[in-house]
Amino acid sequence: MGQVAFDTQEFVEKLENAGLNREQAKAITLVVRESHEVADLATKADIKDVKRDLEDVRKELSADIAEVRKDLTIQIADVRKDMHARFEKTEAKNDAQMALLRKDVEALASGLFIKLSKVMLAIVGISVTIATAIIKLL
Repeated sequence: MGQVAFDTQEFVEKLENAGLNREQAKAITLVVRESHEVADLATKADIKDVKRDLEDVRKELSADIAEVRKDLTIQIADVRKDMHARFEKTEAKNDAQMALLRKDVEALASGLFIKLSKVMLAIVGISVTIATAIIKLL
């Protein structure tokens, strides 16, 4: 912090002119000077410097925040692209698995149809044999 200028010689002279003897004036001047030295007072210039520093920090923070926002926007876009690619890959994989399942179901259905046809032919054959046997018995 800045120090306030204190002219000790002028102060001693003023005290002497006011009627104090030289020793008293010097003692009072010494006490006043020491109080100025230990006083941690902010001057207008100090306050102006602090305001300027705060404004600089505010500007830097604003720039940093803008940069972080920009970086986050880019990162979010990258994550979205990655997720979209993953979803497409998963969808393609699921479609392929569904196609295989359809083929398996169709193959099973065809196999069952063939077996059912054979059973029906066997039943028809047995029915014909039974009908023939019944006709012969009559």
